[in-house]
Amino acid sequence: MTTYDKDLSGRRTRGGAGSAEYAAGVSDHPWHRYVALGDSFTEGLGDPDPRRPGGVRGWADRVAEELGNGRADFAYANLAVRGLLLEQILARQVGPALALDPDLITLSAGGNDMVFHGSDPDKLADKLDAGVELLSSSGATLVLFTGPDWRSTPVLGRNRTKIAVFNENIRAIASRRDALIADLWGLRELRDPRMWDQDRLHLSPLGHHAVAMRVLDALGAPYVLVPPEPGGERAALVQGSWRQARAEDLEWARRYLLPWALQRFHRRAPVNEPTAKRPAADPVNSPGQPATAMEAQA
Repeated sequence: MTTYDKDLSGRRTRGGAGSAEYAAGVSDHPWHRYVALGDSFTEGLGDPDPRRPGGVRGWADRVAEELGNGRADFAYANLAVRGLLLEQILARQVGPALALDPDLITLSAGGNDMVFHGSDPDKLADKLDAGVELLSSSGATLVLFTGPDWRSTPVLGRNRTKIAVFNENIRAIASRRDALIADLWGLRELRDPRMWDQDRLHLSPLGHHAVAMRVLDALGAPYVLVPPEPGGERAALVQGSWRQARAEDLEWARRYLLPWALQRFHRRAPVNEPTAKRPAADPVNSPGQPATAMEAQA
């Protein structure tokens, strides 16, 4: 039986027989085709990288890179599209996902419903359960997510109770459908403001890295991810203290919240409907790597 340990940097490494094989760059796991479903969280917003489809990287790309490390037979698709609600994700992505015949699926949905539409978490869970039932019937390993704790974030923190209720529903669904959970509510690192983009809605490169490790831990898969170094404006924000951010909260509301609210109030159909950044299951060309210069500046 293969065992896994964590080194002092927090990276999961393969122990026991075969350690040399993993050190040589071969990821030991049972999956061959991974499909990610969701919204901007899964698409990778907040983690810019112009070299990648859609111009963003994100936690799902990081997971795919690790699972595809040294595996010529591994393929990855990302069907996530920013801004979608739970019903839209299920209606538009479940069918195409199953058509790709994956043996690993991640699904994150419902956050936009609760944060921006005040949706009832129990009713959302009923809809989610129907989609999870269909996905789990494929026999693929399925990973679901609990929502993060936005307790320190103005405005968004008001949704904390709803997110907690939705999370308990997700745990029940996962138990009923034999799915795994990547627990973001319990991921204490996400309480650090450096884990979030300036809009406080999307993860920063550091945050996407932390979520990728959470998913790989849930899968029990080895990884050699190296986190980007925090820096730039986000580091200055922390040094200035997140708690003293009354003035910064006002600036955040002016720059991000108010424009978003006006856009929703005067909503118009987009000229070009956003599409999935990786609609086909293709080989992952780049393995997990140390941070790039761009990540270090994020």
